[in-house]
Amino acid sequence: MKRESAQKTALERVKHLFSEAEKAFRRDPKLADRYVHMARKIAMKANLKIPRNLQKKFCKHCYRFLVPGVNCRVRTKEQKLIYYCKHCKRYMRFPLK
Repeated sequence: MKRESAQKTALERVKHLFSEAEKAFRRDPKLADRYVHMARKIAMKANLKIPRNLQKKFCKHCYRFLVPGVNCRVRTKEQKLIYYCKHCKRYMRFPLK
């Protein structure tokens, strides 16, 4: 019971940090990256999986907050959504349903 409430609280905090990262990105991209870092730490501590819609908002390799067209490129190929991070120059592939 205690663990479930901790995970629920952690999920709310992670979602809030990602929304703050979206707001902060135009002003200060480094602050947005910091919010992503904090959200990941919270999720790891609570043993919580970050929701799928939020997983696509940061780079899996350098943990930067991603905004399509600004610091990442998005393409589709063979039933996959491919994100290319312009900072670390690596790809992330997500299956399309």
